[in-house]
Amino acid sequence: MRRRSRAADLEPLAAVVQRLGVLLAAGVAPASGWAYVAEAARGNAATGAQEVAESAARGDSISAAIITVARSNGAETTAWRGLAAAWLVASDAGAPLAATLAELAGSLRSLAQNQRDLETALAGPVATARMVMVLPVVGILFGIALGFDSLRILFTTSPGLVCLALGISLMLLAQLWNRRLMRRARPTHLTPGLALDLMAIAVSGGASLMRARRAVADARETCGIGDDGSEAAIEDVLALSSRAGIPAAALLRSEATEARRTARSTGERTAATLAVTLMLPLGLCILPAFMLLGVAPLLIAVVSSTVTGL
Repeated sequence: MRRRSRAADLEPLAAVVQRLGVLLAAGVAPASGWAYVAEAARGNAATGAQEVAESAARGDSISAAIITVARSNGAETTAWRGLAAAWLVASDAGAPLAATLAELAGSLRSLAQNQRDLETALAGPVATARMVMVLPVVGILFGIALGFDSLRILFTTSPGLVCLALGISLMLLAQLWNRRLMRRARPTHLTPGLALDLMAIAVSGGASLMRARRAVADARETCGIGDDGSEAAIEDVLALSSRAGIPAAALLRSEATEARRTARSTGERTAATLAVTLMLPLGLCILPAFMLLGVAPLLIAVVSSTVTGL
């Protein structure tokens, strides 16, 4: 049931993105910025940043290098692809990238905090589930200590074989159920509000709406970023900007911030409720399995000895 925490991977990447944004805002050239952040990066982000820095030093496309890194970073793939898409749009639209990098770093840190909250919520139920998983074995050993041949009953008698099959099936079902609950609790989008940010970058460079939409669509296709449900919000913001006669970039970034806030709230609610939902497989599968594998053989042995004695 144990899985590697995604939060431990997002924090180093968030630090890379944050530092890169600060360096670019200060006027540091992109290739030099990547070289600087690669020196201070850690974890999986260090390897990825070093690869991008080396590509930038050779004069290769930075966005292409980021996409290449994304393919080899399983848990962080979406975040790296989001960074590559932002870089592509900014390059195409001639827009500054520093503000978006700061927002992306904040989004990654929020998701990392969500994962820490999730791991904290999981700690108790997971420990309880692991402890209860050994109860059937304890029950069998307890029966043997009392003088009952629980193993013989489970493996050689018809009622015992039925109990053994049902008990093992319930334990396997509990494991699969727990894993599914944990998998569903983890966020599927590591870059909430990214499409809004990409459009904000495109329009802040002074491009027309048609060109901005095309640049965002091309970047998302190139980086393999699917629809995150932001299209309606983008159209609403652009329509409001047109009616009010104000720049759309600030409104788009505001909507992106709201999307990240919503994602964090959702993560917090999930972490709070997961501790309760994990009790379902414990009560419906593991405890019945304990009764079937640990207690039922004792009852079968008692009944058998009673019938034999009569």
